[in-house]
Amino acid sequence: MQTRYVFVTGGVVSGLGKGVVAASIGKIFQMRGLRVDVIKADPYLNVDPGTLNPVEHGEVFVCEDVWEFEPAPGYRFTIAEIDQDFGTYERFLDVNMHPSNNITSGQVYLSVILRERAGTYLGRTIQVIPHITDEIKRRIRSVAERSKPDVLIVEIGGTVGDIEAMPFLEAVRQFRLEQPPGTTALVHVTLVPFLSTLGQLKTKPTQHSVKELQSMGLQPDVIIGRSDRPLPEDVRRKISLYCNVPPEAVFSDPDLETVYELPLVLERQGLGTYLSKLLNLPLEPDPDRKAEWERTVDAFLNTREEVVIAMPGKYTMIQDSYISINEALNHAGASLGVRVRRVYIEAEDFEREPSRVEELLGQADGILLTPGFGARGVEGMIHAARYALQSGKPFLGICFGAQLLFVAFMRYVAGLEKAHSTEIDPETPHPVVDLLPEQRKAVLKGGTMRLGAHPVKIKAGTKLHAAYGSELVYERFRHRYHINPDYLKLAEEKGMIASSTDPSGRIINSIEVVGQSWIVGVQFHPEFKSRPGRPSPVYRAFLEAILRESRRNRS
Repeated sequence: MQTRYVFVTGGVVSGLGKGVVAASIGKIFQMRGLRVDVIKADPYLNVDPGTLNPVEHGEVFVCEDVWEFEPAPGYRFTIAEIDQDFGTYERFLDVNMHPSNNITSGQVYLSVILRERAGTYLGRTIQVIPHITDEIKRRIRSVAERSKPDVLIVEIGGTVGDIEAMPFLEAVRQFRLEQPPGTTALVHVTLVPFLSTLGQLKTKPTQHSVKELQSMGLQPDVIIGRSDRPLPEDVRRKISLYCNVPPEAVFSDPDLETVYELPLVLERQGLGTYLSKLLNLPLEPDPDRKAEWERTVDAFLNTREEVVIAMPGKYTMIQDSYISINEALNHAGASLGVRVRRVYIEAEDFEREPSRVEELLGQADGILLTPGFGARGVEGMIHAARYALQSGKPFLGICFGAQLLFVAFMRYVAGLEKAHSTEIDPETPHPVVDLLPEQRKAVLKGGTMRLGAHPVKIKAGTKLHAAYGSELVYERFRHRYHINPDYLKLAEEKGMIASSTDPSGRIINSIEVVGQSWIVGVQFHPEFKSRPGRPSPVYRAFLEAILRESRRNRS
């Protein structure tokens, strides 16, 4: 079957949830038994998001695969770090996304400029049109050729009207013109705000956004209005009238208890049938596939109890910094009939007021020490790990959080008062966390960490082994520093072991405290492989430990 293309654009403001809409459209087509793949086009000039600040950009997602990006002969860049929306795609669609599906302006311009230097365009003036737009279209078609999906969804990042997004929108205009009729659709997601002073939903922002899109030669086929409540019929008809789409092409994306409900909400409104008619695809979903997703959603909606997880970290001012962690906790909670309430704690607060560590963490059922980079807030995170070691409260450290757990253990249990990571203190006399040996040769910062999926060899009889039920698993990594194996013997004498390594035994992949307390740190990011209905074994084991401890305390 010839691939169909669904382009998803956004208007009015960023952060509307275009990624969730794109993933929901993908799930709607999966319910019809179709193969789906997704592209995200990001207009920023970074080659990938790996060097971006999570507070500014949100989480950096890591793929299973590592892609050797070759913009021109003789130039190669390693890419496995991609936009956070790919985590949403993977969780909804239960597929591993390829790094080449994330098209950035940086990649596009780099490819064209380096090819110009190599002589590919001899005699020609290089311009945005046609050279940049041609490269964008080439990248879209290359994904279709590689994965051969029935439906390829292409989300255009940013907001219509952004200068950076204009080449991508022009490429979409050209692409739709070049494709046969009935093989493309354009979905526009906009904000429909509710003004409490008037008690009204206002459509004017949507009208202006669509007008901006039309000025670029793009007429949406479908408009999805994002609001805090369902759009009533009169609002939908008004959007239809002023935005030049039929009333049945206007859909509502209201606030929901769980984002995984959105495919069902849109399906009930008829989005699947409407898009399928446009694209000549099966009109009705497969009842069994739909019922399976309904059961998955029901698990999130029908929880019986609540647990509180304290999450000290460096990027707590924007929750998107930890979106995969949040979802992994939700997945594990749903599988256990538990709602997870997260309490974000700015690690610097613990540095300013160490007395608050026990006050804030003592109220939580468990502690999750989050990933990060750099010196800011590190001592506060170490205080949190120290509290877990002293109290025995269930604890999970992820990547940087695992490293700082080791630092806290070596300081306060093993007695090495000045133990530290060389990332933070290059002159520490006890470098219990240090650069991976191969990282000492790295000069470039982008795409040079230990990235992608690697084998994790788990020791039998450990908490990690009990979680996975296997001695070999593959998990995704993103780190430059690691727990120094030179200090492992001392740690073992004091009650902490390496519960997993790489197959060579050279790289420590996880640590845990021996005994009853569930205190575990993992160098990898198990949240990236967690799925609704199939949670990460580590996150599920963490919540199981919390439930055991909570029930013990109540009895």
